[in-house]
Amino acid sequence: MELRSLRYFLAVVEERHLTRAAEALGIRPTSLSQQIIGLERDLDTSLFVRTASGMVPTAAADRLVPHALAAVAAARRAAESVRTRPPLHVAVTPGAPPWVVAELWRATADFAPEFTDTQTGEQLVRLRNGALDLGILLVPEDLTGLDHITIAEAELGVVVAVGHRLAGRTAVRWADLHPSSVLWFSQPCAPGYHQAIQQHWLRAGWRPSSMRNGSPRRALFVAELSGGDDVVALRPAWDVRDGDGLVWIPFASDAPRICHALAWSVVNPHAAKYATMAADLACVAVPHKHPE
Repeated sequence: MELRSLRYFLAVVEERHLTRAAEALGIRPTSLSQQIIGLERDLDTSLFVRTASGMVPTAAADRLVPHALAAVAAARRAAESVRTRPPLHVAVTPGAPPWVVAELWRATADFAPEFTDTQTGEQLVRLRNGALDLGILLVPEDLTGLDHITIAEAELGVVVAVGHRLAGRTAVRWADLHPSSVLWFSQPCAPGYHQAIQQHWLRAGWRPSSMRNGSPRRALFVAELSGGDDVVALRPAWDVRDGDGLVWIPFASDAPRICHALAWSVVNPHAAKYATMAADLACVAVPHKHPE
């Protein structure tokens, strides 16, 4: 039983879905499936029940989880005890494309990266004061003192619950959104992007009946939209998954866009290396819909 197999096992337990776990790990689903099958063979027991909707852990898997967590944590502490260089501090804004995050994790693996979930506004401060080495953040923003490369860009559409009045549309115009409220994050989270998208919908002639302060984190915005009210969100297509109870509808025209960039301080001694890394990330294939 290898440590890698335990890490893969824990990823499937967390995601309850083979393809999403593979995406988070940065490997192919077929490779992950083979690893899980090999682990089950080593342990001579079934760890998951395979269903149409995902992977359901068995009682044996539940018993294995605390031991797997302890083993992975012990291995991490062992590696940290012999490190001769400080870890790479990386921040990721909530809602960043998961395939880009997985690719960045693989690209920085040799630098013992420490990833944190940090809003764009806070990242800007920490990148400038040296507390962060790299950040995946939303743009446009005031990037004075920072360098950056756009690594992912997607069209925003309208996301509604399956029972919403717009759910049956194949496309929407801005006028169709009247008189809906919009689920939108607070300005300090990403000031520049927040303002840019608001200006876009105002120029398009839409003024939401109200703005609900929502979170860019998936679990929270899914819950907010499913409450039965006339509320919409603006999200990329890949952010809506089967089983969410949500529908993504494209704009017929004049769609806003969401852009993520990899940023670093211009005075960081590894700036040239980060620029190469960012250019490689920008070449990662971007699915229009979230991979299932």
